[in-house]
Amino acid sequence: MRKFSGNVTTPQGFQASGVMAGIRKKNKKDISLVYSESPCVAGATFTTNRVKAAPVNWDIALLKNGLAKHAVILNSGIANACMGEQGVKDNYEFAAKTAELLYIKPEQVFTASTGVIGQPMPMDKITTGIEEAVSMLNGSEQAGKDAAEAIMTTDTVSKTIACELFIGETRVLLGGMSKGSGMIHPNMATMLSVVTTDVNIDEALLQEAVSDAVTDTFNMISVDRDTSTNDTFIVLANGLACNKKITKKDAAYEEFAKALFLVCKDLAKKMAHDGEGATKLLTCKVFHAKTREGARVLARSVISSNLVKAAFFGSDANWGRVLCALGYAGVDFDPEKVDISIQHEDDFLDIVKNGMAIDYSEEIATNMLSQDRVKFIVDLHDGYERATAWGCDLTYDYVKINGDYRS
Repeated sequence: MRKFSGNVTTPQGFQASGVMAGIRKKNKKDISLVYSESPCVAGATFTTNRVKAAPVNWDIALLKNGLAKHAVILNSGIANACMGEQGVKDNYEFAAKTAELLYIKPEQVFTASTGVIGQPMPMDKITTGIEEAVSMLNGSEQAGKDAAEAIMTTDTVSKTIACELFIGETRVLLGGMSKGSGMIHPNMATMLSVVTTDVNIDEALLQEAVSDAVTDTFNMISVDRDTSTNDTFIVLANGLACNKKITKKDAAYEEFAKALFLVCKDLAKKMAHDGEGATKLLTCKVFHAKTREGARVLARSVISSNLVKAAFFGSDANWGRVLCALGYAGVDFDPEKVDISIQHEDDFLDIVKNGMAIDYSEEIATNMLSQDRVKFIVDLHDGYERATAWGCDLTYDYVKINGDYRS
């Protein structure tokens, strides 16, 4: 099994495109299309926000309709959230126009939108954009790159990855893309993400693999503690690898699930690192917790803390903020047993033992925290479970970006 540079067009039978429709900005790709002529089974997860965008509600219904799926059509610029019946109508037109041009049913097309909440979809521009996106469909790597670029909003880089595994002697491929920079605190997945695969797998098992994968990947990132109205993660599997169909949780299933986890983890870390205004990727690893869920909650609490994130931006080894974030997470542990260390690459610096500071070099700590990838290692000495979460620093630019997001 290996990860490599690739995207949603890497697996057999998948095509993609990304085009400029002029939804909000000129000279920016904003319509993205992923398509498989061969029918797909699908797995997905969505936002837990009670305020759900029209495409999210559409996709939730589609996931249960029993039909084979063929496409995901996405737009950036407008979220199509909080638009009432008009939003529902526009989203149906989004799917129906795509389906018409691909000679399939609207109920075989997932939709996804990202951007400003509470503004109407410019359907004249979007319709023209869909027509161009369908005409530009192809299976090249560049087409996959275009699709990934078209879903970006405040992202500074597009986010893609591919993975190869073997089921018996059969080569299976996965390819993914995601967008996410601000309003990232998913509780499910991410802002928008699509993964394609040519694996042959039972749909119910694919859904299990998807749900399991997000638990320790997309659900373990945070940029700003805001859960979006549009979070959508969709996996399409068209079976063209022609492996023996995965119908039970055997070794083949475990191998595929591991590959899906690797893809999701890579995309999750890229989103955390590209948080709005961010300059650094912060990882928190919690060890020796009583329960796995407790470890997850504690790790997320550290990377979500605005005070920890601000100290991280300033390269300040303010370990008290880390211990404080652990303490209000709602998980039972003994603060007087806690050890905290800083890690950069292969270098470690112990800063707290048994809940109290030890004699460490502030200069070394500041230098380590000045790097663009740093880890806080937390040892609770209280059990056998562990978890990892990813976040970023909180900078002046985050406020600037979100102070005039709609303009």
